[in-house]
Amino acid sequence: MQRIRRYFIAGLLVWLPLVATYVVLSFSIRLIDRSLLLLPPSLRPENLIGFQIPGLGVILTLVLVLLTGLIVANFFGRKLVSAWESLLSRIPLVRTVYGAVKQVTASLFSDASQSFREVVLVEYPRRGLWMLAFVTGDTPKKFQQVVGQDLINIYVPTTPNPTSGFYIMVPPSEVRRLSVPVEVGLKMILSAGVVNPLDDPVEAKKLAAELERKSAKLAAKKEREKHESTS
Repeated sequence: MQRIRRYFIAGLLVWLPLVATYVVLSFSIRLIDRSLLLLPPSLRPENLIGFQIPGLGVILTLVLVLLTGLIVANFFGRKLVSAWESLLSRIPLVRTVYGAVKQVTASLFSDASQSFREVVLVEYPRRGLWMLAFVTGDTPKKFQQVVGQDLINIYVPTTPNPTSGFYIMVPPSEVRRLSVPVEVGLKMILSAGVVNPLDDPVEAKKLAAELERKSAKLAAKKEREKHESTS
């Protein structure tokens, strides 16, 4: 009976990730494909070529994003985007939503950003309970002046959905910094601690190499900034 149970669990470990991946991808593709319904009926692909192509909405969306990036990467495109953003900034509600989304998007996709720059442990929501969290940046100076001490921004994600969580401001002395990549923290949060990459020798070796690479990159960046400040 114990052997059957072990085989069953081994099978689940193979099939559950596959099924979950299929469900998420299938849902995403269907959702993006529905964007084609925004086109007039006469311009929809199934009416033009006589049959429906699954995933065509995804392909067209990727092409649209790439073309947009190609346009805005040159001087004329940047001027066009600047004029468009200037127009949006005059609309009260729109400028708030657009500005917030743009800042979050830029912080997530920019290499120079400080978003999720390191993994830490923080006592939350009470003393004695430690949670994995991510340092997202320095707290605005005005907030630090009100409190009367240095503060850093911390994002405390929830399990198993790290996209929801809590934004807190804490003194640097109240966090315990961990020398592990952000990916390790995310894996542990997503799996509720079941997956521990640090216990896998192969994975640990990869993590050590990744940390060494990031440390060298950070040192080079600091050296470059020091050189620019003195020149």
